[in-house]
Amino acid sequence: MRYVAYILCFFLIELSCQSQTNNNKSNKIVGGPCEGCEAIFEFGNKVITSIDTLPNFQIQEPKLKISGVAFQKDGKTPAKNVLIYIYHTNREGIYETKGNEKGWAKRHGFIRGWAKTDAKGNYTFFTFRPAAYPEGREPEHIHLIIKEPNRNEYYIDDIVFIDDAKLTKSEKNNLKNRAGSGVVEFIKDNDILLVKRNIVLGLNIPNYN
Repeated sequence: MRYVAYILCFFLIELSCQSQTNNNKSNKIVGGPCEGCEAIFEFGNKVITSIDTLPNFQIQEPKLKISGVAFQKDGKTPAKNVLIYIYHTNREGIYETKGNEKGWAKRHGFIRGWAKTDAKGNYTFFTFRPAAYPEGREPEHIHLIIKEPNRNEYYIDDIVFIDDAKLTKSEKNNLKNRAGSGVVEFIKDNDILLVKRNIVLGLNIPNYN
């Protein structure tokens, strides 16, 4: 009887160790430090689809349509159910607030949105082109944070515009190409600028494998 108890105890310990190992794998932190990445969860009761329209899209110019496809790390297989969060400045280069913001909206402002890729990996945001920080050296940019299933959230390269005079050669050389390049060109379609930002999950993301 004592022998059976020893065997049972051994198996319970083994199962516990395996469970702990699996938990460590699922809880592995990828992407490195990411201040404010938890803002990706601040959508409240908003129903997230593959298309989102950010505040002030209708009244600001130039208007932007940002679209793209999220791929698995092979760069070919579409990745579905990837949550994407974007935010950017207004036309004065300020992260505009209304005064009643909570959480990270106090810093990111209210010009922000969320989308989740569809079965083919597609996503779309309708917004407007931001301005650079007042008296700042950084080019105009749109921040992106993503959360793929079974991984923690992490930031990827900002969207920046190839025609921006502040996007110098030095700036381009310093880009990390996290999840692919964020440097975009645009095509003008009537009164809207069309830009594409594809996402390759895990590409140049620290500790991803």
